[in-house]
Amino acid sequence: MSDYSVKFTSRSSDIDELGHVNNAVWVEWIQTLATAHWNAVAPQDAIDRFIWVVIRHEIDYRGNVGIGETVIGRTWISESPQGARFWRNVSFTGTDEKVKVQAKTNWAIIDRARGRPVRVPADLAALFLEN
Repeated sequence: MSDYSVKFTSRSSDIDELGHVNNAVWVEWIQTLATAHWNAVAPQDAIDRFIWVVIRHEIDYRGNVGIGETVIGRTWISESPQGARFWRNVSFTGTDEKVKVQAKTNWAIIDRARGRPVRVPADLAALFLEN
């Protein structure tokens, strides 16, 4: 599986004083999408052994989303990991088929038992890399 999608619909609590989805909500949706992708693809032993933490977000806001509007969040991994880190691509597309938010986020894998970063196992990375 190379990519993963989830539908998000904005609620009143997601809306800022300008009348559209707040920047902090987009970050929350990015994390929700990434976590759902991990849980859908990774084997249970890997989910039990590892956890991911964000190192960096690069987010481009290209359009607004108002209350009750729906977007499709899509995420994919297009580059091989570098040690404990890899870049995750994210886009949110509205019902008008226009990209509203595009992001690239850098994540590091942590061994839960040791609480330390570890090299991304090649067999695990292969499950997520774009074909």
